Amino acid sequence: MAHAQQDYSSLTGDVLTRQLRSDRQGAPPARTPAALRTMRTSASGALKMPVAPWEVRYRRFVIAADLAAVLIAISFVAIFFNHGDGIGHRTVAYACVTALVAIGGLVTGRAWESYVLGQGAEEFRRLGRSLFGAMVLLALVALGLHLESIRPWVFGAMPLIGLIALPERYILRQLLHYKRRNSRCLIPVMAAGSVPALADLIARIRREPHNGWRIEAVCCPEGESLGEIDGVPVVGTLADFPNMVRLGGYRVAAVAPDAYWTPRKLQELAWSLEGSTAEMVVAPMLMEVAGPRLHVSPVFGLPLLRVTEPVFTGARRVVKEIQDRTLAALLILLCLPVFLGISLAIWLDDRGPAFYTQRRVGRDGKSFTILKFRTMVVNAHAKKAALDNEGAGLLFKMKRDPRITNVGSFLRRYSLDELPQLFNVVTGSMSLIGPRPPLPEEAEQYAPDVRRRLLVKPGMTGLWQVSGRSDLPWDESVRLDLRYVEDWSLALDAVILWKTVWAVVRGQGAY
Repeated sequence: MAHAQQDYSSLTGDVLTRQLRSDRQGAPPARTPAALRTMRTSASGALKMPVAPWEVRYRRFVIAADLAAVLIAISFVAIFFNHGDGIGHRTVAYACVTALVAIGGLVTGRAWESYVLGQGAEEFRRLGRSLFGAMVLLALVALGLHLESIRPWVFGAMPLIGLIALPERYILRQLLHYKRRNSRCLIPVMAAGSVPALADLIARIRREPHNGWRIEAVCCPEGESLGEIDGVPVVGTLADFPNMVRLGGYRVAAVAPDAYWTPRKLQELAWSLEGSTAEMVVAPMLMEVAGPRLHVSPVFGLPLLRVTEPVFTGARRVVKEIQDRTLAALLILLCLPVFLGISLAIWLDDRGPAFYTQRRVGRDGKSFTILKFRTMVVNAHAKKAALDNEGAGLLFKMKRDPRITNVGSFLRRYSLDELPQLFNVVTGSMSLIGPRPPLPEEAEQYAPDVRRRLLVKPGMTGLWQVSGRSDLPWDESVRLDLRYVEDWSLALDAVILWKTVWAVVRGQGAY
C-alpha cells in the first residue's frame, strides 16, 4: 500500500513538474483532469482503469431495469397462463427456472458490460442475443424433459422480458444523453494527429455529445506553434503523446491521421499505454465507411482493414422491399381517418385540392410522381421566383414562406404532409427509409459523388430526417445521405425508424 501511495505521489509530482516547465517556456499549461483524482491502484501498486461514479450508477440502473423486466414478465405469465391451477408449486418452480435462465443469459451474453451501455446498437444486440439464447436453452430443457406446460414461459415470458427491457434501456439512454448534452457524464479524451484531423475530430465529437467523449487536450506535430485547436489546449507534440496520456489519467487516447503514425509508431504507442488508464482508439481515414462493410483480417501477420462493396441487391434488399410495402400498407389502413381529417381541413382552409403531386428523381435517376398533402397556396410554384432562398445548397427553403397556408404550417411541423407518400412506398417508387427524393433540377446539378444518393430508393425518412431536417447545411445533408447509401443495413433502418417518431413529435427543423 505504501508502494502504491509512492507511485501516486510520484505521478502527481511529475504533473506539477511538467506544469512548471510549461509555464517557464510559455507553453499552454498541462491540465490534470478529474480522472487522475479518481484513479485507483491495486494491492501491487499497478494502475487500474478508473471507473467514474456515474458509470457505476448507470450500470446499476440498467441491471435494476432488466431485473424489473424479468419480474414483471414472469408475474404476468404466472397470473394469466397458469392453466387454471392458480399459482401453485409448479408455477413457482417454472417462474424460478425462467428467471434464472434469463438472468444467466444476460450475464453470459455480457449484456451488462459498462463499455457497451449507453451508446451504439451493440447494447441492444447483446440484449436480444442473450434473451434469444436463454429462450432456446429453456426450450431445449423443456423438450428434453417433455414439459409441455412450460411453453408459455418459453414463448411468452422470454419475449415479454425483451419487450419490456428494450424501452426501459432506451429511456435510461435518453436520460444519459440529456446529461451528456449538458456536459455531464463525459469521458476525458486526449487526441493526437495532424491539425486538420484534430479539428475535424473535435467538431464531430462536439456535434454528437451523446457519444460521451470530451477532448480535453491534444498533441500535434512538432513545429506547429499552436496554443489551442478550436478551444482545446495543445499540451505537447506527437512524441509526447503517450507520456501526456499517462500523466493526465485520460480514459481514451485517440489517434487521428498524420504521417507521423507509422505502423512501428502505433505499435510503440500501444506498448507504452499498456497498464495505463487509457484505451487506445485509432481513427482510420475512411471516416464515412462503417458498420457491416468494415472487417479486420490478419493477412501475412498484419491486421488489415477490409472494406467490402456496398450491397444494393440480394436477400436483405428483398426483405427490405417486403417489409417496406407491408408496413406502408398497414399504416395506410390505420391512418385512413387521419387522411380524411387532413383532407377536410385543407379543403375548408382555402377550398383547394387536398393533394399535391410533383415529379421527383428516384433510384437510378428514374423520375416518379410523389404524392403529398398540399401545404401551400394553389399557385405556389409561380410565386417561387420572387422569393429569397434561405435553404442550404441546392435546396429551396424559407422559415417563413408566405405561400404556406395555416393548415399547411401545422402539417409541415409534424411531417403529416408526407403521409400520402405511403402510397409511393406501396407502389415501389419509394422506401420508408432512404435519401431525400430530389427535384429534377436539383439532380441535374449533382456532382458525381452526390449522384450516389440515387443508387437506392428515396425514402420518406432517413438520417437527414432524424438529424435536423431543414436546419442541416447542404454538405451535412449530403454526407448523411451518402453515409446511409454506403452503410445501409436492416438494423440501421430500424434505428432510423425509431428515431423518426421522436423527431416528428419534437417538430424540430421542419418548416
